[in-house]
Amino acid sequence: MNIIIMGAQGTGKGTVAGIIKEDLSIPHISTGDIFRKNIKEETELGKLATQYIDKGQLVPDEVTNQMVKARLNEPDCKNGFILDGYPRNIAQAEELDKMLEEKNEKVDYAINLTLEMEEIMSRITNRRICSNPECKEIYNLVSKPTKVPGICDKCGSEIIQRADDSDSEAIKKRLDTYFSQTAPLVDFYDKKRVMYNVESNKPPKDLAEGIIEFIK
Repeated sequence: MNIIIMGAQGTGKGTVAGIIKEDLSIPHISTGDIFRKNIKEETELGKLATQYIDKGQLVPDEVTNQMVKARLNEPDCKNGFILDGYPRNIAQAEELDKMLEEKNEKVDYAINLTLEMEEIMSRITNRRICSNPECKEIYNLVSKPTKVPGICDKCGSEIIQRADDSDSEAIKKRLDTYFSQTAPLVDFYDKKRVMYNVESNKPPKDLAEGIIEFIK
C-alpha cells in the first residue's frame, strides 16, 4: 500500500506517519532523511545536492526525484510506503506516478492534514526536537512537553529548537511556499479519487487511528 501524507509544517505529518507505519508494517520515508543520508554517505546524488544547498539554492527536482526513486526501490518498500515531504509540486507528483507505473503500482491514498494558520504558528514556535540524530523525537512545549524540562523522554538527550522554528517571518515564508507550490496537489490527487482530508486538531494517536480505520 502506497501512501502520501501531506500538510503544512506543524500539522504533525511526521508524528502521525510514524504511528501509521507501525500498524501497516510499511516504512515511513521522509525526504529530509533521504537528503541527509545521501549527503552524509557522500553518494553522487548527495554531492550533487550539496552543491546547490551550499549556494543557498533549491535542489532541482531531477536530483530529488532520483533520490526518491532509489529509496522506493529498496527491499523494505516491497509492500508499500508512507511518503512524507514528497511530492512537493505537480511535476514531482507526475514523476512519482511514472516511478510507480514502472512497478505496476500507484498511489493508493493521499492523506492531507489541515489546520488553522494560528494553530500552525503556535505549534511550530513551540516545537522542540531531540538533539540525538538517532532519536529525533518531537515535542511541544504546550501540548507534548517532556517529563523533565529540556530532556528527551526517550533517550535522555537535550531537546532543542530548530533555528528556522524561532523566526516568525521565516515560518510565514515557509508556509507561503507550501501553500503556493504544494497545496495544488490536493486537487491533483482529488481528481484521482485518492485524497482524504483530515483536520489535524486531535492528538496524533487519535488522528492516526482514524486514518488507519479509514484505510482498512
